[in-house]
Amino acid sequence: MANDPAARAWFPDAHIVADEEPGLGPLAGIATALSSSNGVPVIVLAWDMPFMSGDLLLELRRLGASRPGRSAVVPRHGATVEPLCAWYAPSALPVCRALLADGERRAGTLAATLPQTVWLEGDALAAFGDSGRVFTSVDTPEALRSLGGARP
Repeated sequence: MANDPAARAWFPDAHIVADEEPGLGPLAGIATALSSSNGVPVIVLAWDMPFMSGDLLLELRRLGASRPGRSAVVPRHGATVEPLCAWYAPSALPVCRALLADGERRAGTLAATLPQTVWLEGDALAAFGDSGRVFTSVDTPEALRSLGGARP
């Protein structure tokens, strides 16, 4: 998923889907992912997390598929929830749409509202590395430069 028209050039072999309703924030992005997945669970990952572990993403999928009825599998470290690095079942879509209709825009509200959210936390999450690094979000050119990823 990407809302930037140039994304198709960045990833020419990928199927790119823009938000159904642009400008409504991360929750709308999750709704678009779920509605375009044809009833298949999705893994949502904000693409500004350069230190994400592929093994962590596989674990999210494994935990989501291991028991029918799960709504979501979401990492949580301390009080921090990571709803933009999570597995969502198709059953999350109606809840997501209802939240959007009520004016909600935060993805964390979806994770907290779903009836069968599984939290990946503690030692189970720590097995994939230091959460402070794994979930580092690079949102500005300055942050990218501080990580050595861009020229000044």
